[in-house]
Amino acid sequence: MNKTIIKDQLNRPLRDLRISVIDRCNFRCQYCMPAEIFGPDFAFLPKSELMTYEEIERLAKIFVSLGVEKIRLTGGEPLLRKDISVLVEKLSQIDGLSDIGLTTNGVLLPQHAKSLREAGLKRVNVSLDSLNDQLFGEINGRNIGTKPVLDGIDAAIKAGLGVKINMVVKKGLNDSEILPMAEYCKNEGLQLRYIEYMDVGATNGWRMDDVVTKKEIYHILKNKYELEPVDPDYFGEVAKRYRYKGTDTDVGFITSVSESFCSSCTRSRLSANGQLFTCLFNGNGHDIRDFMRSGVTDEEIIKRITDIWNHRNDRYSDERTAETNKNRKKIEMSYIGG
Repeated sequence: MNKTIIKDQLNRPLRDLRISVIDRCNFRCQYCMPAEIFGPDFAFLPKSELMTYEEIERLAKIFVSLGVEKIRLTGGEPLLRKDISVLVEKLSQIDGLSDIGLTTNGVLLPQHAKSLREAGLKRVNVSLDSLNDQLFGEINGRNIGTKPVLDGIDAAIKAGLGVKINMVVKKGLNDSEILPMAEYCKNEGLQLRYIEYMDVGATNGWRMDDVVTKKEIYHILKNKYELEPVDPDYFGEVAKRYRYKGTDTDVGFITSVSESFCSSCTRSRLSANGQLFTCLFNGNGHDIRDFMRSGVTDEEIIKRITDIWNHRNDRYSDERTAETNKNRKKIEMSYIGG
């Protein structure tokens, strides 16, 4: 497949697309969907507002023609979307798409892992912020312990899916779990990604003082393990990775706050209601869903996406201060995923 590689004003190519398929979640995690905001009466998007699988497939083909190589399905909780494996199968048949992943809290993986793998899914990123049942229940807002998530991880491994574990670290909340999580993932041969607590959306009460930086986490790990740096696999790889010496298992850090990676960002995002966002921290989306539903051709959609990406100049993490966090409009994680 011949691709047209588009680049933005800072010469950043578009290679990675995140697609949020639903805005609902079975958790009320305080990092992205705090219960006091997303309670039982919260008005989620009606079904008609969500992109259909056929619309997602059409857009995915267009994005791949523009250089996208990787697609990750997100939410909310993407496994709440009915027949999600049908969408995965549609995407897996797109010529030129090399990788399809999915981010999940893992609870529904025992029901879906096998069918997702058979449909063409390659890997899952499972969110797990603590191994302590009580603490984990507080974080997810539903008092759900770790067993359903651990069972989901086991189901994904048995199904033949690649598994990465995502742990958001917040000072004073779960920073005591840094070493227990490292030990668990190392023993299980799982890739762990420590994620600095970020100011996504406008509802999680983010403060700079709550951030545990990559440098701090790294020094905690170095006191117990011998780590050696791992070279990036590709341009735009977000995680800064290290390998436990003498093993094939690595650990990584997502350093959006302390060590920004705006200069090499190759990622774009489609929200659950079909808005295109060129930055996780940008609240100004570009309508694609209604534009597509107006009857335009693929060529017209290509021109719209190309114009949006070519004029992209996002550098929020480079410019972040306490004041920019207060004053900038942002999209909520439940709409855009991670």
